[in-house]
Amino acid sequence: MNSKDRYMQKMEDKLEEWSAEIDLMAAKAGKVAAGARAEYHEQIAVLRGKQEEARQKLKEAQQSGENAWEDLAAGIDLAWTAMREAVTSARTRFK
Repeated sequence: MNSKDRYMQKMEDKLEEWSAEIDLMAAKAGKVAAGARAEYHEQIAVLRGKQEEARQKLKEAQQSGENAWEDLAAGIDLAWTAMREAVTSARTRFK
């Protein structure tokens, strides 16, 4: 497995992990008081948007040539950082 494949697999695994975490938050949203429910849903919408952005960056890199993906990796890393920070923030707020 080359470095691109390892990188892509690592990113796909992380996306799946975050997806499961977002799904858990969404499930919790149905069980909270009405006032907090709106905040949950708003945060989940933000997370889903960031998740889609990260997924698109990963897709671009997967479709790129062997040399070009390294240039795209910086964009992926930025999207991952934003996603990680959003998930961490949501996790902290909704515990």
